[in-house]
Amino acid sequence: MNRPWVEKYRPQTLEEVVGQDHIIQRLKQYVNEESMPNLMFTGPAGVGKTTTAIALAKAMLGEYWKQNFLELNASDARGIDTVRKDIKSFCRLKAVGSPFRIIFLDEVDNMTKDAQHALRREMEMYTKTSSFILSCNYSSKIIDPIQSRCAIFRFAPIKGHQVIQRLEKIANTENIQHTPGTLESIVYFAEGDMRRAVNILQSTATMGTEITEEHVHDVVSKAKPKDVRRIINMALDGDFMGSRDLLREVMVVQGTSGEDMITQVYQEVSRMSMDDLIGSEEYINLVGHIGEYDFRIREGANPRIQLESLLTKFLPKEKAD
Repeated sequence: MNRPWVEKYRPQTLEEVVGQDHIIQRLKQYVNEESMPNLMFTGPAGVGKTTTAIALAKAMLGEYWKQNFLELNASDARGIDTVRKDIKSFCRLKAVGSPFRIIFLDEVDNMTKDAQHALRREMEMYTKTSSFILSCNYSSKIIDPIQSRCAIFRFAPIKGHQVIQRLEKIANTENIQHTPGTLESIVYFAEGDMRRAVNILQSTATMGTEITEEHVHDVVSKAKPKDVRRIINMALDGDFMGSRDLLREVMVVQGTSGEDMITQVYQEVSRMSMDDLIGSEEYINLVGHIGEYDFRIREGANPRIQLESLLTKFLPKEKAD
């Protein structure tokens, strides 16, 4: 059975981690000093938090890293008591061939406040024998007593050219050919998430030895960027009916969800602002409306009705009136 490419091509050392150079430099200092405080890795999914934690453990603990490294999901459905039990069982054992042990807890921001306070007590209890690495998407959801006990590292979305470099390397290794623009299309839909980009590439590769933008669109089930741009431009030009009809066609034929569609509208509006195709005042106004309708859709309102209503906000003022 073929391994998932995300695991097959996961960086094994700190030097191989992509897109987080400033963080890697600081972590290497801990390796050189052979000691580290409790750490918190925060940032969006797919930017290398888990990969960096494992690579750091390998660098800090050497050949015995597996015996001295514990990885847990902090939001385990079995509850904090199970997580605490696993931590206690691990920390009570003496470190093998290393001065300390490392415990990596993922999705800490999904823990309840009570569970976080319980975790904080465990961190205090074993601080002399173990170091903790906590991973979360939103550090704002972590209680202050835990944050104050950690050195915080903020992971950023990975830049497009860095994602393309990694995808090209994988494609060459797997003997996958790609037409111009295909990898750029994957980057567009991945939004800085390397894991998502690699998964899209692997899924697309099942369609043949040469992949195209069309293959990518089929895999992600999202609207083509050029169609989203046409929808926006038609509305900005005052053609509401044409814009609405294309919106309906895209959502039905391409199977695009309401949440994905409004996210893509935001992406295109942002690109148009960066390219000076719309002014800053108009951009601010449109983003305000996009945020409002995004909230409505996520709260359960009918996506098609909300998106069509959003299009009315793009119309020239005389048309809207």
